[in-house]
Amino acid sequence: MVLTYFTGIAAYSQIIEKAPPSPVAIQPLTTDSVNVLVVITDVIISGYKKTKPYIIQREVPFKKGEYILNSELNHKLALCKQQLMNTTLFVDVDVKPVKLDSNHIYIDIHVKERWYLFPIPYFRIVSRNFNTWWFEENHSFQRVNYGLKFMQNNVTGRNDNLNLWFVGGYTQQLSLRYENPNIDHKLKNGINVGFGYSRNRELNYAINHNKQSFFKQPDNFVYKQMYVDFAYTYRPAIKTRHIFRVSYYDININDTILTLNNKFLAPGLKRVRYPDFNYTLQYSNLDYNPYPLKGFAGEATFYKRFGKNSNVWELNGRANYAIKVSPRSFVQLQGAGLVRLPFKQPYITNNLMGSTDLYMRGLEYYVVQGVAGGVARATVKNEVLSLNVRNPIKSKTHDKIPFRVFLKAFGDIGYSYMPDYGNSKLNNKLLRTWGAGIDIVTFYDIVVRLEYSFNQLGDQGMFIHTQTDF
Repeated sequence: MVLTYFTGIAAYSQIIEKAPPSPVAIQPLTTDSVNVLVVITDVIISGYKKTKPYIIQREVPFKKGEYILNSELNHKLALCKQQLMNTTLFVDVDVKPVKLDSNHIYIDIHVKERWYLFPIPYFRIVSRNFNTWWFEENHSFQRVNYGLKFMQNNVTGRNDNLNLWFVGGYTQQLSLRYENPNIDHKLKNGINVGFGYSRNRELNYAINHNKQSFFKQPDNFVYKQMYVDFAYTYRPAIKTRHIFRVSYYDININDTILTLNNKFLAPGLKRVRYPDFNYTLQYSNLDYNPYPLKGFAGEATFYKRFGKNSNVWELNGRANYAIKVSPRSFVQLQGAGLVRLPFKQPYITNNLMGSTDLYMRGLEYYVVQGVAGGVARATVKNEVLSLNVRNPIKSKTHDKIPFRVFLKAFGDIGYSYMPDYGNSKLNNKLLRTWGAGIDIVTFYDIVVRLEYSFNQLGDQGMFIHTQTDF
C-alpha cells in the first residue's frame, strides 16, 4: 500500500533567498591544525517537543568526553545531520561546533520537528502511473481511490507511527497499522503489525500485447482480499536493519474471473489462503533518503509462500549508488532484479516490470511479466536552482519552503524472462530506454519528476512521476 501525499502549496512569496547547496550542509570548524585532538565537552540538543531525547541521541555520532581529530570533525558533523534528517522526524537540523578554546568544543544541535498528525482527505489514482491514467484511461475519476487517511506519526515520541485508512472509490479498503522501531531501551528492536481488507468491482485479469485487460461488474465485487501481518525489526547499527515478517492472506475471485483466466490464482481455484514469510536485509548510507545525491543503499529479500496451491520461492534485491562529482553535478547508478521458483507461476505472481514500483523510464505504458529479470539505470544530473520561499502561512517550524531543481539525462536497460510469454513483444530480450528531464525537490520529501523518454519500439513522450524513485 503506497502512501501518496496530496499537498497544495501557495505560489505567492515576498522573499526568495539562496538555499543551502545540500540537505546535509554543515558549518565547518576552522582551526590552524587539522591533526590536533579536541575534546567534546558536551552535546546540547534543542528544538524538540514531542520526540524523546534518547531517540535523537541514537543518531548522533558524538559522545560527551570523546576525543576527536580536527580532520575528522567536519565529516562527523555532516554525518550527524544526515542521520537525523533520515529519521524523517524533522524538517530541518542545524549542527554546529562551538569552540571553547583550542582543545575544547561542544556540539550544538537544533532540530525543527515535522507536523506529526495528518487527518487528511485521501485521493490517489489506481493506475500504474499518471500518464496511463491521463492518456489511456482518459483521466477517469472511476479509477481513483478516495477517503480519509488518519496518520499519527511519532505517536509516543519514539518515531512510532499509527495509520488508519478508510478508503472508497475504485478499491474499497480498511486498514490499520502500527509501527514502533524502538521497543527496548537499547533502541535496537522494533515491531510492525497490520491488518487490511479490500474489495474491487474491477480487476486486471490478464496481459495481452503488454497491456492489461480488465473485467468489471458494477453490481458485484469480483476480487476480495484480507491480510494480517507481523514484523520484527532488528537494527544493530545506524545503517543496517534486519526485518523478519510473517503474513496470512485470504484472496477470493468470482466465477467470471476464473472463466476468463483459469490460472489467475491457481489452476481451477477461485480462493486461496496462505501464510508467507520474508527476511529483508537493508543497508543505507545516503545523504538524503527521498532524493540521494551521495552514498549507497541496498537491500536483499528472501520470500517464501507456503501452501499446496501457493508454492513460491523468491529472491530479490535492489541497490542505489549516488556519486557527487562536483558541487552541483551528480551521477546515480541503480539496479534491481528478482528470480522466482518454480518458473511456472499463476498470473497473480508473475508481475515484474510495469505493474509494480519496478519500471523502465520510457516503458510506462507497457507491462512486462516475468519470473526472472531486472533493470539497471544510469542518471547524470546537475543542480540548476536552489532557493527558499517564505511560507505565506505563518508557522514557527515551517517558515520557509525549500525548492531544488535538477536537470538530468538518463539511460535504462532491462530484461524479463518468461517461459511462456504468449504475445508479449518485450519478454526474453534486452530492453533499452533513454531520455532527459527535470526533478523538483521540496519539503516533506516531495519529489516531482518530469521526464521525456524514448524506447526501442520508437515511442517517445513526456512522463510525470511523483512516487519514490526506485
